Amino acid sequence: MSTAETPAAPVRKRPVEYEVTVTEVRMETHDTGTLFLDFGSAPVEYKAGQFINIDPHQFPALRALAAFLQEQKGRRELFRSYSMSSAPHEPLVAITVKDEEFLPGLTKYPPLLAPYLLHGRLPGARIKVQGFMGPYTLPDDVQERTDHLVHIVAGSGGVPNFSILKDALHRGLKLRHTVLCSNKTWADMLFREELEKLEAANPGTVKVLHTLTRETEESRFGPNVRKGRIGQALLEELIPDRQTCLVYACGPAISPWDRRKALETRTPATPRFMEAVLGHLHTLGVDDKRIKRETYG
Repeated sequence: MSTAETPAAPVRKRPVEYEVTVTEVRMETHDTGTLFLDFGSAPVEYKAGQFINIDPHQFPALRALAAFLQEQKGRRELFRSYSMSSAPHEPLVAITVKDEEFLPGLTKYPPLLAPYLLHGRLPGARIKVQGFMGPYTLPDDVQERTDHLVHIVAGSGGVPNFSILKDALHRGLKLRHTVLCSNKTWADMLFREELEKLEAANPGTVKVLHTLTRETEESRFGPNVRKGRIGQALLEELIPDRQTCLVYACGPAISPWDRRKALETRTPATPRFMEAVLGHLHTLGVDDKRIKRETYG
């Protein structure tokens, strides 16, 4: 009598530490910039949609602030994670970072790393990063699962999806892409020109739309710009194949801190982008198994 063997669990690769050179910091909008990283001769293997970690403790300029925050929080400051906006075929690894502000009464702690990465005059500097991590990637059998990939993103949530889109097009995957980006204003739109070029170069394959929540005359920006938040009616219009599409959604969600505060005050936490989008998709009949999500708080 033979005994069936249980398949071994997949082995997760441990993050590898690299020392890289920052070749350029390019501002994309008034508060978001891209760092281009040269890994030199080190072999670089990652999947579109993944992220790297950066330890703030490596920077002498941040030691005092890190010590202050650790005293306030009662714990060691953690690594910060940044999604890559580059695709694996591109010569340099790029991460796109949104600046952070300290808003008295609204922000609990001053930001630590993001402002330094954008404004610390890092081009030419050697820094340490850990990579590559994250499950927000396309499955190997994506073409067997669907022919329509729907990207629903808000603000800097567009970073990993930009990587995924470029990678899928480069590899010639037989997928249609609907890219729906939500931002506050025209000036906040991340990768706008690059997305326009990809749409123009791939007619019938890439469709890009934007929604703006704080513009009063969105019509002056063209037919692909709508007013307001991403709502159910717009998703119904853009996703006719709700039983077969795959959705990749990335954007802000209720943070653990917001949830703790809601429990303490016995008031429900206010839904954010991700909670609203998931609610609309579920109402339209998109199965949760067909939705991949990545959030930040």
